[in-house]
Amino acid sequence: MASLPTSSTQSGSTDNQSYRGSFAIMTVLFFMWGFMTVFNDILIPRFKEAFTLDYFHAMLVQFAFFGAYFIGSLTYFLISATSGDPIAKLGYKNGVVIGLVIAAIGSALFWPAAGLLSYPLFLAGLFIVGLGFAMLQIAANPYVTILGPERTASSRLNLAQAFNSVGTTIGPLIGGYLIFQYFAKTGAHGAESVKVPYLTFCIVFLILSVIFFCIHLPHVGEGKIERGIGALKYPHVQLGVLAIFMYVGGEVAIGSTIISFLGQPSVAGLATVEASKYVSLFWGGMLIGRFMGAVELSEMKQVNKQLMLVAIPILGLVLFWLLRSWDGDTHQFNFADGWNIVKNYVPLLALCWLLFQFGKALAGRTLLIFGTTIVVLLAISMFEGGKVAMWCIVGIGLFTSIGWPNIFSLALDGMGIYKSQVSSLLVMAILGGALLPPLQGWIADKHGLQISYIVPLIAYAYVAFYGAFGHKVGRTQIETP
Repeated sequence: MASLPTSSTQSGSTDNQSYRGSFAIMTVLFFMWGFMTVFNDILIPRFKEAFTLDYFHAMLVQFAFFGAYFIGSLTYFLISATSGDPIAKLGYKNGVVIGLVIAAIGSALFWPAAGLLSYPLFLAGLFIVGLGFAMLQIAANPYVTILGPERTASSRLNLAQAFNSVGTTIGPLIGGYLIFQYFAKTGAHGAESVKVPYLTFCIVFLILSVIFFCIHLPHVGEGKIERGIGALKYPHVQLGVLAIFMYVGGEVAIGSTIISFLGQPSVAGLATVEASKYVSLFWGGMLIGRFMGAVELSEMKQVNKQLMLVAIPILGLVLFWLLRSWDGDTHQFNFADGWNIVKNYVPLLALCWLLFQFGKALAGRTLLIFGTTIVVLLAISMFEGGKVAMWCIVGIGLFTSIGWPNIFSLALDGMGIYKSQVSSLLVMAILGGALLPPLQGWIADKHGLQISYIVPLIAYAYVAFYGAFGHKVGRTQIETP
């Protein structure tokens, strides 16, 4: 009988009042890596065109970036197993600073890569950025879960991930404009349009590293240094690692192909600039879903909870309406045209609200319901064309929203001193974002893009399984202290 690991510090503290400032600071990180990660979805069609690549080779953007998560977190896990948890030695704050500096170095490589017109050097830069983000994820995710009581960890992580989604929502709009329009007007090689955005990222990461180095963050849940691979003794952790692999792989595969999918004549036939705006709707749905998830899984009063669950999607819809009504050419709002687009999103928002009611504020149950919904939407997208297929794919963002925070918190639940080690294993599983998109790209090259969505369909079917049964496996063997 494996006993539940405990921490020698205050990780289970119910006094989260004093941690609100620290939580607010951490949300800046979630925003930044969301903003930058979604730029990959813009880079793929840009590099595909600039270097004349097929789908498989274009998807190496995701392979390099998310493959670095695997290498970085595997290295972290091996160090943890042989020498003790690095986070316990360095502290969460220093882990964040190291991750930011590494990400800055990778971003800086885009400048010489653009000058040399070297696709491999671009991939190397993305790999280094991914290493930095791996360190950020390992430090930030468990830190957010322990800034308060464990029973509301899913709510806090959903809220933090909501700010991540603010970045992924804004990213495609800014990235699509800068890379496809503003810097593309110079007449230079297409790959050179990414120089200035990534140099800006480099500067921002360096500034953030200085800020985090100077500020005070409480040392919560640190102290005891354990060697070995104790986290792997727990079956729900093992299955959770696979769930993150499938979740990230499925989400990245869909996000990476939205622009190409919407450009298909049988679907919408959109130009890349217009299609990039729908990428923003996809990630914007994740923003709405995560804010709703943070509310639903919180300990808020039921009346206030229901009011918030109605208000959030309405505010999201209004924001989408404003964004889609803006005409960049005339610099005026055309609300009629904007509404004709976003009105198709209303049924999806209503369905999302209904599914949260069925979830009953249970992380596993909600994961099961939302994962199953995504499987259905993907199946429809594979066999239907036109606007039905288009909105099924775009709408998946709403329902994939709670996947990462719910899986992460379910796997971390009760792991005490092993939280950082479990976190490194879960971040290692981001490898799914490196392997599943190229697999989908290979199928797309052979059999067509719509059929290739079988890859994320299978991935989300497993996510639904983890929500239903996987997170419970082996927990009867764990004795609570």
